[in-house]
Order: sequence, then structure tokens, then C-alpha cells
Amino acid sequence: QVQLVVSGGGLVQAGGSLRLSCAASGPPLSTYTIGWFRQAPGKERKFTAAIRWSGGITYYSDSSVKGRFTISRDNAKNTVYLQMNSLKPEDTAVYYCAARGGNIQTNPYEYDYWGQGTQVTVSS
Repeated sequence: QVQLVVSGGGLVQAGGSLRLSCAASGPPLSTYTIGWFRQAPGKERKFTAAIRWSGGITYYSDSSVKGRFTISRDNAKNTVYLQMNSLKPEDTAVYYCAARGGNIQTNPYEYDYWGQGTQVTVSS
């Protein structure tokens, strides 16, 4: 069973940056995908980005985050990061990381393990 601990949220002004961390423990992650999701108030949880641990293949949700968000991993620390730059008020949400065995999927129901959420608030 994979355990995930999320950190790094906070309050930032529009145009600023934050880096979220997702520290994983448990079985080796070589066959896992780690994804980041976000959920704004009153809205569904949405896929943001994911990385396939083996090979480091990445995928981003759409143009709203591409070019501004970067997902990466640190093998030695078993940690996945979400670097968020040029933040906008519409990026305000609770951010979650999740793990699944297998390839990248964008449907949150395809993910088996979840970390606790971290609030990201972007003020205008």
C-alpha cells in the first residue's frame, strides 16, 4: 500500500509561484504513476498532471496549466513535485496527489491511493 504525504500549499499573489511536494512510501514506485489533481469549491476533482515513475513520462491536463506547471520526481527522495508558476486566481483549489499502478490515467477513479489535500489560494 502506498502512503502519500502532501505539502507546500499556501497563499500567493497572482503571478507568484508555489511548489507542492508529494512524498511517497511503501512499495517500490517503479510500476506506479503519480498524479496531481485539484478541486475547487463546489466543483469536481480534476486531473492536473501526472508522471510515470519509470521513465519519467509526464502528461498535463490542458493548456490552462501547460507551460506554467511542471511535474517532476526525485527518485532518491521518493517524492513528486508540482512546480506552479504564473499562478492565477482560477488555480485556487485543494490539490491532491494520488498513485495508481500502471500507466497515466486522467480519471481520478483510476487512482487507488490518495494523499491529504493541500490548499492553494491565489489572490488577485
